[in-house]
Amino acid sequence: MSEILTLGEPIVTFTATDLNAGLVDSINYYKFLGGAELNVLIGATRLGHTTDYISQVGADPLGQFTIKEIARHQVGNQYISEDAKHWTAFQLKELVDQGDPKTFNFRKNSAAAHLTPDKIDAIDLTTTKMVHLSGIFPAISVQARETFKYFAEKVIAQGITTTFDPNLRPDLWATESEMITTINTLAKYGTIVLPGIDEGEILVGTRDPEAIADFYLSNSERTTTVVVKLGTKGAYIKSKSGESTIVPGFKVAKVVDTVGAGDGFALGLITALIEGATMTEAVTRGNAVGALQVQTTGDNDGYPTQSELAEFLSSNVQGVRK
Repeated sequence: MSEILTLGEPIVTFTATDLNAGLVDSINYYKFLGGAELNVLIGATRLGHTTDYISQVGADPLGQFTIKEIARHQVGNQYISEDAKHWTAFQLKELVDQGDPKTFNFRKNSAAAHLTPDKIDAIDLTTTKMVHLSGIFPAISVQARETFKYFAEKVIAQGITTTFDPNLRPDLWATESEMITTINTLAKYGTIVLPGIDEGEILVGTRDPEAIADFYLSNSERTTTVVVKLGTKGAYIKSKSGESTIVPGFKVAKVVDTVGAGDGFALGLITALIEGATMTEAVTRGNAVGALQVQTTGDNDGYPTQSELAEFLSSNVQGVRK
């Protein structure tokens, strides 16, 4: 039992240590555990919240590594099942000193892609305060998509607040049109929807934050708030009541790697709301955690503790509203 739950696929990542060599020419790699949904839980746990991860891994060394690493991060692993017929997903990742690193995934037909709805029935939602939903898990297979829907409907039936992050991964979808249609349908499960400005352009056809927000607010009766992530400019909030505001982001000296920034934003917002913050305060925390993460190389290495977050907020000034 925990405060925050999410459903996803953990990715064992082999990251090159050969700077700017590319995936073909890199020889040396180190291994760590990633996955967008898992990143959210790792960061939330670091901020003092209880979390549980729902997934499935293979009966292989990478699966055993996954379970051990999740436990090491103090994220609950009681809802991770083992599938002896399929392997644990993994990926290769470049090391670069500028821009986003390229990755190559080995996740088709993975163990998580075969997670079935019956595994959801065993989950205890008694103490759950928020559930984070992501567009990645339903992209890995039709089976995963059905399990995602089953889980979301069960959570909604319990009256639990949900966040939905589109987390677009075009490589996992058969076509862009299928991705757009499916993600916009699944967004209806979110109490709070968290698209990025670039995602909004793909999913809605505009870079206008208010137009993106209006689309998702009218997309579902359940959705009460949309937060459009604007990158370095911060985030735009609009609620069902029509209230809207821009919350400035934080300036950083150097962006090392943007991977994990969006997940940092989500975990910042989720934990702040659980702690009783207003939406504006929650978005401010989301911006702060995202800013900390882009200054590190790992997927979640920059996520702070409560004391580290407080120090960052007290010593850093938000950017100018635009």
